[in-house]
Amino acid sequence: RSSGALRHFTAESFDHKKFFDMLGLKSKSSDDVKKVFTALDADNSGFIEEEELKFVLKSFSKNARDLTDKETKAFIKAADMDGDGKIGIEGKDELIVMLKKPV
Repeated sequence: RSSGALRHFTAESFDHKKFFDMLGLKSKSSDDVKKVFTALDADNSGFIEEEELKFVLKSFSKNARDLTDKETKAFIKAADMDGDGKIGIEGKDELIVMLKKPV
């Protein structure tokens, strides 16, 4: 299901809220969102950095494209609660709130 949805995100069209909505994360529990966070945190640092986020679509389909720098920075900005340029596990709850806001 998710790989078919990925074709909707052509260059410069990625919208993180729509993407997570398509994956059904808005209705998932905090624990489920934490599992997604952990999967995206490729180096297990407790943070999702730009380099990890750039490949978020490939986490769901190996043939998906990389996010552009502009898309990656917008995604980070939306979920970076302390302004350090990355999404920390402590910001997971804020990420959940962000995901549940209407698109």
